[in-house]
Amino acid sequence: MLDRDNQSKLRKIIHIDMDCFYAAIEIRENPKFKDQPVAVGGSGGNRGVLTTCNYVAREYGCRSAMPAFKALQLCPSLIILPVRHDLYRNESKIIRKIFHQYTDLIEPLSLDEAYLDLSDHKLDASTLAGSIRNEVFEKRNLTCSAGIAPNKMLAKIASDWNKPNGQFELNQLSKQRKYNIMKKYKKQSQKQKDNGYWRRKKDKHSNKNSISKWNKQYLLSLHGY
Repeated sequence: MLDRDNQSKLRKIIHIDMDCFYAAIEIRENPKFKDQPVAVGGSGGNRGVLTTCNYVAREYGCRSAMPAFKALQLCPSLIILPVRHDLYRNESKIIRKIFHQYTDLIEPLSLDEAYLDLSDHKLDASTLAGSIRNEVFEKRNLTCSAGIAPNKMLAKIASDWNKPNGQFELNQLSKQRKYNIMKKYKKQSQKQKDNGYWRRKKDKHSNKNSISKWNKQYLLSLHGY
């Protein structure tokens, strides 16, 4: 477990998030699915829910946790593949070995994302994140996105900004600014949860007030971008 960022101003925390991990692996294993809408999940036919889907499918409004029948209504040509946990688990282990080439301070969140503490590394965090992403792609033919910040929470937020296959770095913040960001983030998250945001979206354009977009606008304003 990584320590809380409450002392050092030189912490370099990188949050690595694989891009539509399960779907990306399936497409890599089946190149014929490239550039087609692909989802993983369901339980046969139009039953069950999607575990994930690629970005082509998301253009139609498909998303994780969506009922398969609804996804097929939005995208009749959607290819829904069964979940293969062993394949994804093995891939995650291989990618984690790549992470260990850079640091042993790793905190996995799931099969497709993890925090890396590279505070003691001589290279700057942006260069390190780029190197990790490039190595994952070259060795595994999978893309990932990275968020770089002084602590885990900000790094996780930042990793979503330039998805897919991108990265974003937040400059050092004062303790007061970090406190304000976290306080407002939690408040906004709870408000959207109370309003049922996570349970439904009216259409694929209704995410203008999503957590990631709201945080990007707010944090960029704090940084003067």
